[in-house]
Amino acid sequence: MTLSELNSLPTPSRAEALGKCCGATAWVQQLNAAFPVADADTLFQQAHDIWYRLAEADWREAFTHHPKIGDVNSLKEKFASTSTWAEGEQGAVKQASQATLEALAAGNDAYEQKFGYIFIVCATGKSADEMLALLQARLPNSPTQEIHVAMAEQDKITRIRLEKLLAA
Repeated sequence: MTLSELNSLPTPSRAEALGKCCGATAWVQQLNAAFPVADADTLFQQAHDIWYRLAEADWREAFTHHPKIGDVNSLKEKFASTSTWAEGEQGAVKQASQATLEALAAGNDAYEQKFGYIFIVCATGKSADEMLALLQARLPNSPTQEIHVAMAEQDKITRIRLEKLLAA
């Protein structure tokens, strides 16, 4: 849709569209309240600024709206509304070796046990091996370090999804 069309949507419909870009309720509400926006750059900046002002609980809420990297079943079931986008973002996982997939699954489990949320990475353009290397590199982080890395990754994902929304 165009930005003009997004600007013209009724508030509930626009909230639904924005929710496909980021699952944090507070982010959706605050960004939705900022409409109409003048141009795409303003939209992207508003989205970014709102995201960085949110609380950790909001970031964690957004993380729950993502499938685990490589989890094809949750892509299909739990995330039907964003599955096409998530599948494209994680497309390289389909070509991964069984060993890489198993290592991603084990790493995801270790990450979730340590930090209390799934491994969040902007997967667009990354191979499964690259994502595995990032996961392994981030596992030693402290919880304080990691929440900020994860929220920055979510910000990248949100920007890409906003771009896709405007291109749809």
